[in-house]
Amino acid sequence: MNNSRRQALVGAAALMLPGWAALAQAQTGAANYPSGPVKIVVGFSAGGPTDLAARLIAAKLQVAFGQTFIVDNKPGAGSNLASEIVAKAAPDGYTLLMAAAPLAINNHLYKDLKWDALRSFEPITQVMSAPCILAVRPESYKTMAELVAAARKDPGKLSFSSSGAGGSQHLAGELLQQKAGIQLIHIPYKGAAPALADLLGGQISMGFMTSLSSVPYFTSGKLRALAVASPQRLPQLPDVPTMAEAGFPGVEINSWSGLLAPARTPPEIVARLQREVAKALASPDVNEKLSSQGALVVGSTPAEFASYLAHESAEYGRLIKSIKLSLD
Repeated sequence: MNNSRRQALVGAAALMLPGWAALAQAQTGAANYPSGPVKIVVGFSAGGPTDLAARLIAAKLQVAFGQTFIVDNKPGAGSNLASEIVAKAAPDGYTLLMAAAPLAINNHLYKDLKWDALRSFEPITQVMSAPCILAVRPESYKTMAELVAAARKDPGKLSFSSSGAGGSQHLAGELLQQKAGIQLIHIPYKGAAPALADLLGGQISMGFMTSLSSVPYFTSGKLRALAVASPQRLPQLPDVPTMAEAGFPGVEINSWSGLLAPARTPPEIVARLQREVAKALASPDVNEKLSSQGALVVGSTPAEFASYLAHESAEYGRLIKSIKLSLD
């Protein structure tokens, strides 16, 4: 071998060494994962449904892996703060995100986010789903047909509440207006609690509520559920029709939660986390706890969750563009 040929090979090998070293280091890290504490960042305050799901899963993962899993609540900016923290974290599996529906919504509402729902994360698994439910007071409308007829008779007279502009409940109301050809007044509140209080008190005509923690209001008779905005009926409310069954197909809006890692996290780590989270969700205690809150337990694969997230983002994007909504 001549000297020029030998020098070229040595130079090429030198250029490849950093890449091979990084790959070897990643593979070693994945094989030993986790070797220390893991943080699950939640973009909402403690006590809410996303926080509850994170804490239930963290407890199971701690037992499964023999390492500490810490739930770190970082509320703020519509959960954007938490998403940015995880998007910028090292892709080593030690900083995870327990996200909810705003992850698929906010890229379409805010112009200058420092993360992207489809490119900044590695989906691990969808944890649960919670469809929106159209609720009214029991003495008012008995069916969707009756409510829509009243709305068509007096356009712009009936009002609907949400827990805030740009959230899944608000967008459910906008979607219903489009699909049913009606005009409603949107009354946004600073959270689900005041929205619920005014619905119960009769200050508004109707409200979209997620199934999380709302089921007791329907089973007790304090509110009437007219329809569920999901493809299938909710097991906790088997007598309540879907929007499609009630005559308004296409009105499907879910709140959900799911676990994600920073983009470029090794697939071995993603796969291990998905397997253990799926086991946790299948365990009777976790399944019962989430189901009792009105959730539908999922436990999907990374590929299934990635596809779901892409579909959610596309659907929300079309809806938000059509109503010209921006929160900047």
